Amino acid sequence: MFFFFQAEDGIRDRSPSRGLGDVYKRQILYAAAVIGIVGILAGILLGVASEKFKVKVDEKEIKVREALPGNNCGGCGYPGCDGLAAAIAKGEAKPDACPVGGEAVAKKIVEIVGGEIDSVRHVAHVKCAGTCEKAKDAYDYVGPEDCQIAANAPGGGSKGCSFGCLGYGSCKRACQFDAISIVDGVAVVDKDKCKSCGQCVLACPRHIIEMVPEDAGAIVECNSKEFGKDVKAVCSAGCIGCGLCQRNCPQGAITVKDHLAVVDYAKCTGCGTCKEKCPVKIIK
Repeated sequence: MFFFFQAEDGIRDRSPSRGLGDVYKRQILYAAAVIGIVGILAGILLGVASEKFKVKVDEKEIKVREALPGNNCGGCGYPGCDGLAAAIAKGEAKPDACPVGGEAVAKKIVEIVGGEIDSVRHVAHVKCAGTCEKAKDAYDYVGPEDCQIAANAPGGGSKGCSFGCLGYGSCKRACQFDAISIVDGVAVVDKDKCKSCGQCVLACPRHIIEMVPEDAGAIVECNSKEFGKDVKAVCSAGCIGCGLCQRNCPQGAITVKDHLAVVDYAKCTGCGTCKEKCPVKIIK
């Protein structure tokens, strides 16, 4: 005797009765075969597409990236170490563009891409000597100890000098290398720890931190652009713009701009004349 079984897909199966199990087994096998074939075709298509549209990576870029420290601090001006590696490989950035890696990393990169190294190391410098004893406060500040927030308070902060260090440590928190500390109300940089990443420069709302040559012969520890009498009214350690340093510098390395002495580090020989002539001793 023969029986006809109706499968769920409507296909009749004329065979000796073996139960519905055999029908379902064949359907499962068909489905598995179809899925397998589709998977194989998809794999082939993806393989062809990956070859056709793949982005070629410069081998130099890979080697440069391996040589970089991987801090991704952004001090080089590029979006992380990957961005810098690509720029160096293309010749858009110098081999010593990584401030954190320093000379050791620069030498490794030169071996990969060639080029020269700038032997002058730069470190962060805070252009303010207005400690709690030397600088006056305009009022008592009560609020979060953050320079970015305090700078939005009346007068740009409680400090009488609107150009001075607020001393709430935004630069200290931005430094990944513990190179900055707040001493007597002013940020102080440890040159030995500084990696020249520049994050403190970006974090300071008053823009009083700059990168200077580590061996700079003269540094002005003031950022005020007020007239001398106004500077003296709020701080005993500020530049009064008298011009004695400018007139006596044998190299012409100092000029007074906006009532503030500015050093041209390329011309300065470190003779010390400006330090001797400065009446307020803010040139170090």
